[in-house]
Amino acid sequence: MNAPDTVSTGEPVLLSRAGAGVVHLTLNRPQQFNALSEELLADLAAALDRIAADGSARVVVIGGAGKAFCAGHDLKQMRANPRLEYYQRLFADCARIMRRIQTLPQPVIARVHGIATAAGCQLVAMCDLAVAASEARFAVSGINTGLFCSSPAVALTRNIGRKPSFEMLVTGEFIDAATAQARGLVNQVVPLADLDDAIARLSAKIIAKPALAVSMGKQLFYRQLEMGIDAAYQLAGQTMACNMIEGVAQEGVDAFIHKRAPNWPSPG
Repeated sequence: MNAPDTVSTGEPVLLSRAGAGVVHLTLNRPQQFNALSEELLADLAAALDRIAADGSARVVVIGGAGKAFCAGHDLKQMRANPRLEYYQRLFADCARIMRRIQTLPQPVIARVHGIATAAGCQLVAMCDLAVAASEARFAVSGINTGLFCSSPAVALTRNIGRKPSFEMLVTGEFIDAATAQARGLVNQVVPLADLDDAIARLSAKIIAKPALAVSMGKQLFYRQLEMGIDAAYQLAGQTMACNMIEGVAQEGVDAFIHKRAPNWPSPG
């Protein structure tokens, strides 16, 4: 992590803890509703790179400290640097992190409470899975400050469809957690008190599956979405063939045939 990047208490703006195969990353700028400063983006990028190389990490959970998940980019920092080159670099850095989430071998779960706005809503959409507290609210509200949320639009339209996305983008209005689930932005909505338990259960279900198959499947999932159907089926067939010759699939099939529990090899 970048040493100068600390909150007023002296704590780093990105907290990380790991255990039982799950890495928890917590955006730690609670007074700024976890707005994505340059430093926080840099720390998040470095953390994701480390996790990608960590064979013991099976699931990543991204959450926020304090009262919110993430309020988007740090507008005060952006306003203090009114240069085209600065903005181009900032948004390119953010886009690389969003894409890194999807190229990460491990599934990434967004832990959402409070608000998730603008790039914070984009972050939810780019995570592979999302579990939200029932009080969570979502918006791409840049339009309210004269800035169309173009980058969040990329993620949003790949989650909830054109017309609902465009309505959110041009009105800047919030949707509640139940609406977000109905539209496909989040997987589960639970009471705030049950949020961590729900994420733990979802993580355990993923960890119970062979890491290699999950990683190969995640890579295929996103690649085929951007292809035509013929190319997608070709890639899917090749992926399944490669998966099938691996030991995990051989063990899984043997276990099914012989009606026993599979004995998955340990990752790493």
